[in-house]
Amino acid sequence: MKRLYFFTVMLMLWLSLGCYAQPALIPVPKQVAWSNGTFQLTRNATIGCANAQLRPAADYLRELLGRPTGYSLKPAKARGTIQLSLTGEGAEGFYKLRVEKTGIHIEGHGYKGVVNGIATLRQLFSDDIESAHPLMGHRWSVPLATITDEPRFSWRGMELDCSRHFFTKAEVMKLLDVLALYKIDRLHWHLTDDQGWRIEIKRYPKLTANGAWRTFNNQDSTCMARARKEDNADLQLQSSKVRTDANGRQVYGGFYTQDDVRQIVAYAKKRGIEIIPEIDMPGHSLMAISNYSGLSCFPQHGWGRDFSSPMCPGKDSMLEFCKNVWSELFDLFPSRFVHIGGDEVDMTNWKKCPDCRKRMKDHGLTTEPQLQSWFLHYMENFFNAHGRHMIGWDEIISGGLSATSTVMWWRSWSPDAPKQTTSHGNRLICTPNAQFYLDYQEDANSIANIYAFDPFKGLNAEERKLVLGVQGNLWTEWVPSVDRMWYQAFPRMLAIAELGWSEPERAQLADFRLRLASHFSRLRKMGVRYRIPDLTGFHSVNVFTDKAEVKVECADASALIRYTTDGSLPQLTSASYTRPFTIDHSADFTFRTFSPDGHKGDVYRFRYVREDYAPAAPATPDSNGLEAKWFDYRGANCAGISAAPFKGTYVVDAPAIPSEVSGNIGLIITGYVYVPQTAVYTFSLLSDDGSNLYVDGKRVVDNDGEHSPRELAGQHAMSKGWHPIKVEYFDHNGGCLSLKITDAEGRPVQVSFKH
Repeated sequence: MKRLYFFTVMLMLWLSLGCYAQPALIPVPKQVAWSNGTFQLTRNATIGCANAQLRPAADYLRELLGRPTGYSLKPAKARGTIQLSLTGEGAEGFYKLRVEKTGIHIEGHGYKGVVNGIATLRQLFSDDIESAHPLMGHRWSVPLATITDEPRFSWRGMELDCSRHFFTKAEVMKLLDVLALYKIDRLHWHLTDDQGWRIEIKRYPKLTANGAWRTFNNQDSTCMARARKEDNADLQLQSSKVRTDANGRQVYGGFYTQDDVRQIVAYAKKRGIEIIPEIDMPGHSLMAISNYSGLSCFPQHGWGRDFSSPMCPGKDSMLEFCKNVWSELFDLFPSRFVHIGGDEVDMTNWKKCPDCRKRMKDHGLTTEPQLQSWFLHYMENFFNAHGRHMIGWDEIISGGLSATSTVMWWRSWSPDAPKQTTSHGNRLICTPNAQFYLDYQEDANSIANIYAFDPFKGLNAEERKLVLGVQGNLWTEWVPSVDRMWYQAFPRMLAIAELGWSEPERAQLADFRLRLASHFSRLRKMGVRYRIPDLTGFHSVNVFTDKAEVKVECADASALIRYTTDGSLPQLTSASYTRPFTIDHSADFTFRTFSPDGHKGDVYRFRYVREDYAPAAPATPDSNGLEAKWFDYRGANCAGISAAPFKGTYVVDAPAIPSEVSGNIGLIITGYVYVPQTAVYTFSLLSDDGSNLYVDGKRVVDNDGEHSPRELAGQHAMSKGWHPIKVEYFDHNGGCLSLKITDAEGRPVQVSFKH
């Protein structure tokens, strides 16, 4: 079955690209004209560049091609076999790549344009070009083509949080290599937070001597517990980042010296990637506050209900500290952008701090958000004086935006933030958590949701000009290893790359999925342990009334699929799934994917349940909609919702969060659903955080627990008519809830709800 699926995917890809298969490019270019024939790269090939500005690009190309081919690819005194040049055509990042039988010419608008052309040339070669060692005797050819291309947005970024868990210089450089292949041109580097300070500041050595190391915290212990429970080594702390301190305790951490940073920044620049540092202020700063006095409101500091104690904007010593830290960073990062954070600030201490109250009085401020805004504007003036532009998370809108700040919109539950930002004349970068938080667990809808995102939604023509682009964010609370980093970020970063680069009329989801399938081999050869795509063909609960076919598919033809029926976690030695099979009895299955080298992938547990059609309710309910009871609930699962303080009752048209509800949410939604015919129905429940669906008193979908947006589906056999339904749901910070009902063919079913 797997071979047949692979053949089908490759055949569709072959047909989609024309009469013969051509390289599947990501992001999809603006214009491509293929020709018959190929260019053959030989040992005698040379690289030419007449402009001194492009010599680093020529060196970069020489490294890329020389490593797998073993060729020296010497510089040409005149025109090279591969020629690099600059052009004034198009916008910054524009390139034209011409592959002819006698040679290759890449011309680009600016340095970035040339390296964009190099990225495309890299994809024109077979994925053997990613080999870490010379492949002797290999023929290196690319198809003849003319490609004219330019980016949709100037900002195509990825954020990497190195505070919660640390990634070495070599690991960051390897990530840069992969990002360059897909024309991601910004790395937003989150270097400090409550859990670790990761960059050397010579004026404040304790920031790294102490702040870069910690005894294992709850994030570390949770990861290690999950590693054992889920039989997943990717969730273990990397031993190279654990040491024994002077007191004999094991501590976790690491940091970058200033020389490390210079090397990483230079490595990125050579690949056309700009690195934007983030030093979080005034919140998320415990590692600074814990090591230097005069930074917080009071000597006592730690955690409030949700966030840590912030810095004290009332103290001049705190302002001097912030300026001194950034002054050292200006020498390390040439980027014109710097990121100050500015999010999730617990302002409780500011209300009672005499220094903060005096600062507010001196400047005519009446609220704590205004004090936060004053601090951000103070730092922004400092940045501007040094030729830098400040970026902050969308919380910086509160209290008033300055004229020059750039807003990074992350809170999906604040949909007005883009309009507020751009209507004020400020630049916007889109990173809404619902689509672009790569630490959220990927599911079957993740890539489609990225693809469907419209950065211009609700904006007029002038406001659209202020949208710089899009960015994927990888927060690493639960990402303790580099393999887990690859798993979380890829392949979703490829979808973000295409969204940020390609015009919507050229980028089609179905075509992208086909092209993506051909990139898995390339990623493996680069050492990227990407997340193997979801197994499909089943639900968490699968209902049948006679016989059922157990049919499992995977878009990655190289994936190995193993399963058990006794509840144990599958290993490589477990039963191998190769083709569909039929059952006539209820059964539980546990499936797991493995990479070709045996690396463990995701686990899928699902049930096949044989049942009769549930009878309809004898009476017809008389009120439209469902009844939603709201409880002030702070728990971590649905079990305790009804015992929490009651807030109110609302009517909703379908399972959803009532518009009047916010904050700590616990919902019990009850009523009846009408199905139009006797059949087996599929219920797909999407929620952030947890939810349960009961139909006819039976739990059909278990989507409980704290988690990011996740959709799970279950089935139920139902007679035509009304059936009792109940949904339990909880969340504490801007969640979502929805229910889809489909028939056996996956078509939406028109149902009615009453209570």
